[in-house]
Amino acid sequence: IEKLLPGIPQVAVFDTSFHQTIPAKNYLYALPYKYYENYRIRRYGFHGTSHKFVAKKACDMCGLDFEKSKVITCHIGNGASVTAILNGKSYDTSMGFTPVDGLIMGTRTGEIDPGALLYIADKENLSTAQINNLINKQSGMQGITDVSSDMRDIEAAAAEGNERALLGLDMYRTRIQRFVGGYAAIMGGVDLIVFTGG
Repeated sequence: IEKLLPGIPQVAVFDTSFHQTIPAKNYLYALPYKYYENYRIRRYGFHGTSHKFVAKKACDMCGLDFEKSKVITCHIGNGASVTAILNGKSYDTSMGFTPVDGLIMGTRTGEIDPGALLYIADKENLSTAQINNLINKQSGMQGITDVSSDMRDIEAAAAEGNERALLGLDMYRTRIQRFVGGYAAIMGGVDLIVFTGG
C-alpha cells in the first residue's frame, strides 16, 4: 500500500476488537478448558466495527445514551451476525471462533450440531478441508435453496413460488428471531433493535 499511496497514513482496525468485552460465560465453549488455555479456542465474533458504529448511530438518532442502553444489532446479508450490546459494550455475539457460527449466511451454515458434520464426514469420507469447504462455501442459503447465495435471487424465486427459496427465507428469519429473543433475555430486555447490512 505504501508503494501505491506513499505517505498516506494506514490504520488497522480489527473486526474482533469490539467483542473483547464479552464475558467469559458468553465467549467460552464447553470444551476441555485446556483448549482455551493452549489454543485460545473461544468466541471472537466479527463485524465489530459495524455493530459498534450502527449501535451508536441508532442510539443518537433515538435519543438514547449508548453507555446506558440495551441494544441488539443485526448485521444481515451474505455475511450475517447479531450482537447484544449492554451499556456500550459487546456482551454476546453470534459469530464464534470463526465467522461460520451463528446465523445462516449466503454460503455458510451458521450454527449446526457438530455431530451432523462428523456423521457427514464419515458417510462421505470427507477430509477436514472438504468439511471446511462444505460449511463455508456450499451451505447456507445457497445450500438450502439451490438457487443462489444472493438474497435478491432468492426473494425473486420465492415470489415465483419456489418452495426451497420460501423455506430458506423462513429459516433465515427464524434464526434472526432466535438470536434477538435470546439476547433480549440475557440482557434483561432491549431498548433498541438495529438492522443493517446487505
